[in-house]
Amino acid sequence: MLPIGWPRTKSAPRVVNPARDGLMPVPGGSRSKVVSVKFRVERDVLAEAVTWVARGLPMRPAVPVLAGVLIDAGTDGTVTLSAFDYEVSARIVVSAEVSEPGTVLVLGRLLSEIARNLPADKPVDIATDGTKVQVTCGSSRFALLQMPASDYPTLPTQPTASGSIDGATFAQAVSQVAVAADRGDTLPILTGVRVEIEGEKVTFLATDRYRLAMREFTWTPEAADASHLALIPARTLAETARSLGSGGSVSLALGQAAGGDGLVGFEAGQRHSTSRLLDGEYPKVAKIFPSDSETEAVVKTSELTEAVKRVALVAERNTPVRLKFTDGQVDIEAGTGDDAQASEAVEATLDGPDIDIAFNPGFLLDGLGALHTPYARLSFTAPLKPAMLTGQSEADGSPELSYRYVLQPVRLTS
Repeated sequence: MLPIGWPRTKSAPRVVNPARDGLMPVPGGSRSKVVSVKFRVERDVLAEAVTWVARGLPMRPAVPVLAGVLIDAGTDGTVTLSAFDYEVSARIVVSAEVSEPGTVLVLGRLLSEIARNLPADKPVDIATDGTKVQVTCGSSRFALLQMPASDYPTLPTQPTASGSIDGATFAQAVSQVAVAADRGDTLPILTGVRVEIEGEKVTFLATDRYRLAMREFTWTPEAADASHLALIPARTLAETARSLGSGGSVSLALGQAAGGDGLVGFEAGQRHSTSRLLDGEYPKVAKIFPSDSETEAVVKTSELTEAVKRVALVAERNTPVRLKFTDGQVDIEAGTGDDAQASEAVEATLDGPDIDIAFNPGFLLDGLGALHTPYARLSFTAPLKPAMLTGQSEADGSPELSYRYVLQPVRLTS
């Protein structure tokens, strides 16, 4: 399968080197100080907060302290839980009964597992005891070793918001484009989602060279003439959208509001997150979207999705599924020769000449799954030219162009 063509990138993203950048603590530089911290918090509140903060902790941290969650019990009746791995930070503030304010650092994933399995409907008492942190809930008691909080890196300051986005819209838009981002290491810049903001218009775009996804929507900027361009790691953006987009609005900080061009900030309620941006020149791919088409087909999204899933069961790795569009139906086939074979026909409405085309089934299913509309419209120019997938609410309606998914066909061998 030939990739969709565009110029090579001129520069690769800058990878943070903690030791080089002066971010890494000196090994063996300090031991855990004995501090006094004591507070009480609701079990469900603690479990939700620790799970959210610990979700992005590295499996193999560069230094041991990065596996920890920093717990800061304040004098104002709140407890702040934080995590940072030099790339992404997460911080959440919860209400608590604080008896002795202070800061401690404990293993984040372990605390998360403990919090989720504590007895329900009982308060949780957390208190230091020498070099240990005691977690008590009813008759359940756990003792966690304190980690050296003084070695923990300073978290980025939460930036000032540039504007806000409806949480559901944000989550859906990110999920629609993130599927097209590259998951490999060959071109790190393609692992990001390009975010372009002009006034009230926001455009998300991602590509892995074989498919291209773009979603446009509106937001509420702090400044009417807002103009931002950023490249956010797709994985980080997707995780952030899933965790923050469940309700209300999400504040976004970019550019000078984020303290410079190298950082992006997110905020929803008492949840705050920052991420370093990718650095480099993103390919100019907007021109790849077809401006016209020779053939257009409309089919029920669910029927085409299920048919492709079934037929693809016999498709070996990197083997395409073949779609033959004729007036009234699309025939879906996979497998040739002595291999296992499958076929299925789905009702379709065709406008234009018949077309015989093939796609990577996984890429096609990703696009269909991102539509969120009853009907899918497939627009073709030629069997080996990129095809565009859009959604629509009615069979005879107009396509909803706020989301477009372009897919490179696979060359048929027979």
